[in-house]
Amino acid sequence: MNRFVKATYLTAALVALPSIVSAQSAESTTQGFTLVWQDLFEGTELNRNRWNIEVNGAGGGNNELQYYTDRAENVRVEDGCLVLTARREQYLGKHFTSGRINSKNLIAFTHGMLEASIKIPKTANGLWPAFWMMGNDYDEVGWPECGETDILEMGNAQGISAGSQERFFNGACHWGLKWPAASYAKSSTHRYSLQDGEFHLFTVVWDENSIIMYVDRDKYPAYGPYYKIDCPQNEPDNEWSAGNYFHKDNFILFNLAVGGDFTGIHQAENITGLNDANGHEASMYVDYVKIYQKGVDSEHQSFGDAGDDVQDGIVSVESSADDSYEIICDGDALVTRSGELSLFTPAGRCVAKSAAGRINISGLTSGVYLAKNRQSTRKVLIKH
Repeated sequence: MNRFVKATYLTAALVALPSIVSAQSAESTTQGFTLVWQDLFEGTELNRNRWNIEVNGAGGGNNELQYYTDRAENVRVEDGCLVLTARREQYLGKHFTSGRINSKNLIAFTHGMLEASIKIPKTANGLWPAFWMMGNDYDEVGWPECGETDILEMGNAQGISAGSQERFFNGACHWGLKWPAASYAKSSTHRYSLQDGEFHLFTVVWDENSIIMYVDRDKYPAYGPYYKIDCPQNEPDNEWSAGNYFHKDNFILFNLAVGGDFTGIHQAENITGLNDANGHEASMYVDYVKIYQKGVDSEHQSFGDAGDDVQDGIVSVESSADDSYEIICDGDALVTRSGELSLFTPAGRCVAKSAAGRINISGLTSGVYLAKNRQSTRKVLIKH
């Protein structure tokens, strides 16, 4: 999304839904994962401890036609949703305005499962909604070295040409030392409309070996992914190997672009997605965004904000082969028999310490921690 790359798009035509959908429960799609952070977009304002609102008319490196603003007309929280609105209007030399937010340097993570529930506007010709990630080292290394993961993009010229704008979408990854970037993108013509006025769940499962994307996994958990790329960390001598770019903290982005290279539309008069029928404006709604993790060694978090409350709190502690040095959970506390006990983030920051061997964790942010006594270290997964 940051820059349109003329990659080879592999296209998959998906068959119609069968009359009987798998009885597999939606809960099974999160099996093995724990919710560690979420934004439910409650209240009346976007939480600026979690999100940056971008303000610019630079075109995103894609010759886009909008000016991104921080006005409520383009970015707001309303009725429990993030709302990004594209409008046809003259603004600072542009013919359109819209909204784009990111969590750079505020909310970032490595590996796990990320999902967002999104209501996509009628893109018709020219609207380009997107949900994606980039490496949190963007400010230091730039693009494409930071790596980019496009989880959802709609409005591509190929879908416009085929007349399947409401069903044509893609996932993609871009990476490399310099422009032109290496890319792998895969487009699909979905079995039903994703612009039907309903919310649809977009999910990416990301670990040390691969990045895999799903749509509506909550409704149809038995259906496979629409995108997968293998990116194991096994080619350190190959500077262009994907595995060198996708195993570090990433931040989250949402935006609604207008026109540009992805859509193949560069003239304001050819944008039909903003028209008389919709009052020359259209909105992308995000009901929630959630991050899940398993508590494995490759995962990491950098959360500058605790996120919204996660219900039904649990605490799990990595087991020990030696009970004499065990660290256990006792209600809302971690306890050790060896006296001293300290709790650290995966990055090494001490968040709690007790000489008496007991730490209350009720006030800590959900996530993965390292608990250390005099003899051992245990991984702790906290969920509130």
